[in-house]
Amino acid sequence: MQESVRFWDKVAQKYAKSTIADIPSYEHKLAVTRQYFRPDSRVLELGCGTGSTALLHAPYVAHILATDIAANMLKIAREKATAAGVGNISFEQGSCDDLNPQVPLDMVLALNLLHLVKDRKSMIEQAFNWLKPGGVFITSTACLGDSAWKCIGLIAPLGRLLGLMPPVYVFTLAQLQQSIIAAGFEVDYVWQQEKSPSVFMVAKKPA
Repeated sequence: MQESVRFWDKVAQKYAKSTIADIPSYEHKLAVTRQYFRPDSRVLELGCGTGSTALLHAPYVAHILATDIAANMLKIAREKATAAGVGNISFEQGSCDDLNPQVPLDMVLALNLLHLVKDRKSMIEQAFNWLKPGGVFITSTACLGDSAWKCIGLIAPLGRLLGLMPPVYVFTLAQLQQSIIAAGFEVDYVWQQEKSPSVFMVAKKPA
C-alpha cells in the first residue's frame, strides 16, 4: 500500500487541478446517489481524494466521513471544505483496514477506487459490516477485464515502474458483481456509459 500512498501524495496537486472528462456521466452518478440520501444520512466515503464529491453531497446529508490514504490529498480536501464553509464533513487518513467509523452507517461510497485496491472483496465485505440493514454501498470503478480494456494488465506494470501509474487490478463486471453479491448485498442499480470501462453500481444491504 505504501507504493500507492507515495504515488497519490506525489500527484495530489496535479490531481486537484484536473478536470472531469465526462461531466454528464459524473452528474448522472451524483443524481442517482442522491436518490438514496436522507437529511439524517451518515455517509462514509473511501478514497475521497481531494474531496470534490464529498463537498457536492454534503448539503444533502447529516455527516460525511471522507477518508483517503494520502495525506496530501486530504490537506487539499480540508482546505476546499474550509473555503466553501462546509462543516459536516470530517476528513481522516487511513485505509479501509485502519478505519473505525461510528456504525451503523447509511451509505458507503467507493468511487474510482476498487480497481486500485488489491483485496476488493475484503473492502466490500467491510462496507457490508459497517452498514445498517437497508444501507447502501455505491461504487464507480473501472472493470478493466472486459473487452478492449484487458490490455491495461500489460501496460500497468510498466506504468508502475516508471512512476506514472499506481497499482491497478484487473477484473470484469461479472467478477465485481459476484464479489458484491457474495458479501451479502443485493444489486439495486447498474449503469455503464457506452465504450467506457467505468461501471457505476448501487448495492443494498438487505433490510
